[in-house]
Amino acid sequence: MSILAERGHVRPATPVPAPLRPVRLLRGRRGEVHRPPTRARVVAGRRSAGAPCAAPRRVSVRWPWLVALAVGSCLVVTGLGLFGGGVSGAPVPDRTATVSVEQGDTLASLAARFAPESEAGAVVARIKELNRLDGAALVPGLPLTVPVSGP
Repeated sequence: MSILAERGHVRPATPVPAPLRPVRLLRGRRGEVHRPPTRARVVAGRRSAGAPCAAPRRVSVRWPWLVALAVGSCLVVTGLGLFGGGVSGAPVPDRTATVSVEQGDTLASLAARFAPESEAGAVVARIKELNRLDGAALVPGLPLTVPVSGP
């Protein structure tokens, strides 16, 4: 034994290369190493074009159907709006009367009481216009001019 080995100093061993694995050949291809199908084939001097299984799929075009569906939906909604909006009640009456607001009255309840066959929203808008009201808060005893239908 050497003197260094006796003192506890041991030289590191030279790394031994790993044994080479045998090369398996594919049938029909000479000299090519067996590789998984997802890995690109390496050819000297050429750049890999990517694996064939990683190519993007062609998606069928569906946007014309979606546009047709959207246009059809818009036409249906517009048609329902025209037919539904055309069936309104009678116009807002021209005759007016002055009434006193009672406890719990609202503009909608006054419109339903004094012009029941007319559209309530139009009558409420006319009451606000006639009395120059901004808010819908009513005070009991307040005199209001309202459109009145009938005798």
